[in-house]
Amino acid sequence: MDYQADAIDRVIKNALKVMEDSKYQMFDILEASRQELLSLNQELKRTLKETTETIEKVDQLEKNYRRSRIRLTEVSRDFVRYKEEDIKQAYEKATQLQLDLMIYREKEMYLKARREELQKRVRNVEKTVERAELIGSQMGVVLEYLSGELGQVSRIIESAKNRQAIGLKIILAQEEERKRISREIHDGPAQLLANLVLRTEIVERMLAKQEFKMVQDEIVDLKGQVRSSLEEMRKVIFNLRPMALDDLGLIPTLRKYVHDYEEKSKIRTIFETRGKEHRLSSAMEAAIYRLVQEALTNAAKHAYPTYVLVEITYQAQLVKIVVQDNGLGFNVRMLEQKSKEHFGLIGMRERVELLEGRMEIESAENQGTKIVIHIPTNVEKRKE
Repeated sequence: MDYQADAIDRVIKNALKVMEDSKYQMFDILEASRQELLSLNQELKRTLKETTETIEKVDQLEKNYRRSRIRLTEVSRDFVRYKEEDIKQAYEKATQLQLDLMIYREKEMYLKARREELQKRVRNVEKTVERAELIGSQMGVVLEYLSGELGQVSRIIESAKNRQAIGLKIILAQEEERKRISREIHDGPAQLLANLVLRTEIVERMLAKQEFKMVQDEIVDLKGQVRSSLEEMRKVIFNLRPMALDDLGLIPTLRKYVHDYEEKSKIRTIFETRGKEHRLSSAMEAAIYRLVQEALTNAAKHAYPTYVLVEITYQAQLVKIVVQDNGLGFNVRMLEQKSKEHFGLIGMRERVELLEGRMEIESAENQGTKIVIHIPTNVEKRKE
């Protein structure tokens, strides 16, 4: 037993070292992303200001060009009042204004394109920052549990009840972190609001000048960006923590996820339930939801199926999950080698083991894949 404890201690120390190194690397990535985000926002602010000034310049040049055309017409028609020199000057002025107008219109188009590009880059870097923050938080949770006493870890390994309890705590901690980030995003990202404020200021300036056509174009563009950002934000919120999981329960939330998955992936997906549905603990429902989500993601990413079946069966003391597809399939023995292609399935198996369940995989090349998971639901009621 002492030898096993020493071996476990070495494994944990190695894992802690790797996690600590990874945590610092993730911190560097996060800081670099934040600096890049700050730089991009500053450049975007300058570009928005320059765009507004250029639009105003184009407006003024258009007015001056229209006046010069009228002046040129007048001097060209009246040979009595105006000399040839007057006609020449009017023509040269109109030509110069036309050239200036063309140059500033090109500049306006370039600045608008640059503005769109910067806004896209800001959104992408914001996603990187959010993802790095989430991963760093999750790594902190894992480090906290791995830093416990070796004797406690040994008792957890020996005790089936405690092993599942620590698994549920890890999952619950992850889900609580997802809830927190979801609320923060839902309350309103500061960068998006700042961008909207700047854009509305441009619209206000145009309204003051009564340039209603340009105001209409700007509002249409602004509305499209807001709608796109809102839709993207809703997807992020749902992926982090489906609010329906707490309100409606596991089955309605999975049914919606499967429906969205079918629409997005264009894979025919069937969702069926068996047995008498009943609510489980929040951590248990979150764990089952993530398992189904991971299985469907793996199928779309690696198997390229045309059909997927998801079946949830409620039994007296367990929940049975079946995810079956008609995709490419693979050699199940490859899982033992832990190749990168099967990291998703390996992670699923580890999560199932934390829940004191079991996972069976049936697959062969070009014959599809069937994953069967049994999760006991009565662990919390057992006695030590």
